[in-house]
Amino acid sequence: MKYFIILLIGCLVSCTSDIPSQITIQGEAFGTTYAVTYFGEANTSPQVKRGIDSVVQVVNRSMSTYIPDSDISKINRGDSTIVVDAMFKDVFTLSRKLHRLTNGYFDPTVGGLRNAYGFGDTKPLAIIDSVRLDSMMQYVGFDKVNLSPKGTIQKQYSEIYFDFNAIAKGYGIDRIAVFMQEQGLSDFLIELGGEIRAQGKHQLKDKSWTVGVESIYSSTEDRVATVALRLDDKSMAGSGNYRKNRIDALTGKQYVHTINPLTGSAEKSNVLSANVIASTCAEADAWATAFMAMGLERSKVLLAAQKDIDAYLVFSNGENSTGTYVTGGFKQLLTE
Repeated sequence: MKYFIILLIGCLVSCTSDIPSQITIQGEAFGTTYAVTYFGEANTSPQVKRGIDSVVQVVNRSMSTYIPDSDISKINRGDSTIVVDAMFKDVFTLSRKLHRLTNGYFDPTVGGLRNAYGFGDTKPLAIIDSVRLDSMMQYVGFDKVNLSPKGTIQKQYSEIYFDFNAIAKGYGIDRIAVFMQEQGLSDFLIELGGEIRAQGKHQLKDKSWTVGVESIYSSTEDRVATVALRLDDKSMAGSGNYRKNRIDALTGKQYVHTINPLTGSAEKSNVLSANVIASTCAEADAWATAFMAMGLERSKVLLAAQKDIDAYLVFSNGENSTGTYVTGGFKQLLTE
């Protein structure tokens, strides 16, 4: 599941004589909900909502594995004639970059494994033994796929199954932000499924947008923030394995939704949750997923090498206790 980020703002419409109305638009997208808060004329909300929903539809038609006639679904079924759109190209190219930067821990070709473990859009396998896992692993690896000059996707094996869920939602938020800016809106906050894009400032408070990172101990009915921070023209996304998992009815084994692309494992690392701040939500989304798979020590090494991202990691100490690892840049954004 995606780790929820709590908005610490009032979701209301208000105005003063000098400041435009604070407007919050809500809806559904990518299997979850969104809330977009901005400052402008109250009568603009229907137009803005139509535009947001239109962006969501375009992203879905390109990259949703849950829509049978989307481009990605056709490609997953083996259609090599599909000429992908600009959005698909963006996500594919960024995935290639992040696959390299994460040393392979971010890999959207794990879709077949995700389905097999019961976290995708097909029926899970009844038994996943070492022989079956070895067989499936030959269809994993972003080095086995290419984007041709003609705009088609070339796969080394037709069975390779793309799953952009760990980056497409963040990319969708980035595209919504572009739409908002094209409408002349400079101060807004986008929250979609717990992921955030903050642009400009909160005009009524004349300060940065403030958001909270949810505690891993909070329930779905009572979400509690463990820390609050300020965001300026940045994105934040998170991932966690502390809620969504599946228990195999036959073996009793627990599987989590984060797949290790290097081993094919769906078992917990010692990172329980990862929240990442980056310039784009797509990057934050992908990095958070990668940190969940690679564990604490590898994550710390990569965070030290990447100067354009910051993170707040909650990890297990192995004795029913937890700790946190927070980068310097993230600490600077925390509120009192």
